[in-house]
Amino acid sequence: MLELCRVLNNRCIPWLVVLLAGLLLAWLASAQEQASRQSALVMTIDGSISPASSDYFQRGLEKADEQNAKLVILRLDTPGGLDASMRDMISAMLASDVPVAVYVAPAGARAASAGTYLLMASHVAAMAPSTHLGSATPVQMGGGGLPGAEDEAKEPEASDETPTQDEAEGEQQDEQASGDDKRRGETAMERKVLEDAVAYIRSLAERHDRNADWAERAVRDAVNLTAREALAQNVTDVVASDIEDLLAQIDGREVVMSGGNMTLETADLTLDRFDPDWRTELLSIIADPNVAYFLMIVGLYGLIFELMNPGALVPGTIGAICLLLALFAFQVLPINYAGLALVLLGLGLIIGEALMPSFGILGIGGIVAFVVGSVILMDDRNMAVSIPLIAGVALVASGLLLWVVLRFAGLRKRPPRTGEEEIIGAVAIALEDFDHQGHVRLRGERWNARTGEAVRKDQRLRVKGIDGLTVEVAPVDVDSDATTS
Repeated sequence: MLELCRVLNNRCIPWLVVLLAGLLLAWLASAQEQASRQSALVMTIDGSISPASSDYFQRGLEKADEQNAKLVILRLDTPGGLDASMRDMISAMLASDVPVAVYVAPAGARAASAGTYLLMASHVAAMAPSTHLGSATPVQMGGGGLPGAEDEAKEPEASDETPTQDEAEGEQQDEQASGDDKRRGETAMERKVLEDAVAYIRSLAERHDRNADWAERAVRDAVNLTAREALAQNVTDVVASDIEDLLAQIDGREVVMSGGNMTLETADLTLDRFDPDWRTELLSIIADPNVAYFLMIVGLYGLIFELMNPGALVPGTIGAICLLLALFAFQVLPINYAGLALVLLGLGLIIGEALMPSFGILGIGGIVAFVVGSVILMDDRNMAVSIPLIAGVALVASGLLLWVVLRFAGLRKRPPRTGEEEIIGAVAIALEDFDHQGHVRLRGERWNARTGEAVRKDQRLRVKGIDGLTVEVAPVDVDSDATTS
């Protein structure tokens, strides 16, 4: 047996060595082929620019750098989004060692507002036919500027001195020379935001030798261009029907990178898709205004039910989780804080109506504040709470409030169930004959009784009052004014 094992080992060892060597060579060949294979990483953003979009884009750039990708293609269709997220994406794009081509697609897509800035910042600005860009005017979020901002915006008071004709002509010439017909903003805060946006988009356009004057008009006047018009006015670089057409057109093109100029070699690139993963989808869902609004409502009501029923745990746990998720979402949404304050005030008044009934005054005020606050909670047109959702929540809250009011009104009409008030008027049975003091059975208990008339055993008596452990009674048949218990 030992001899047989020795023979088998002597014959198998050479074959095992050959097999391992073959696997090693195959692995090395595969690794070399993978290293020599040139690819382009394709990402997709379809929707508003948010922190979830920024996180997804920056992770894509990191992956492209790790894989030594030759190009990153961002397939974009957006109505706009948050300024902070857009600037984070642009900063990462400008610092990237891998060139980025922003491709507005498919047909019918748009790169509005924040999308225009991303297109201007890209190393290659491309659009599909039947797409457009523009409307890059910044919109003030959060319910207005800082206190006193309106004071800065006030025009200087008119002077008592009347300017001469020469001075008036000089001022008119200065205005024409400086281009004061451009949109400047009505308040000091608007002017600050607008001028900052103009300087930002002009710097991006000039970096890649694009039409900076049109980019400024897109910010000041919210103008738009179609794909063909943008190409004709040197706003974009390419109009491509698909990604393969895009790669063919930009092959050999020179782009401006952070470290200098680079010539693109895109003719034989293979496409490597990097679609949004579950993390990006989850963050996008939570940051949806309707979802955030619903989470806030569920969270507040969960905490209310927990406080009304201490120890229930389930509503309190669910409410705390939903409220924390809502607060996270509100940090990444364009919140109008006046609207949020009105929503919280409305919920507080509704709770006050339930705990301190005011016959509808607090409740009606709470519903009005809740609805008005919900309407203005998200003051961005592309990130607004759905009106049907607001109406549905308001109807549910109104129904709950009506039920509470009717319930309390019904309880006020019911006779007392506990305490001295409940005993007065009840019927007792005499346990013995007595004239002034004796004992009666009341609610299954033995009580001391006091009366001004003679009482027979087993006679029905009406309780007229209570003094400690003694009840004052009177015969039912002579108590004509008493009501039946």
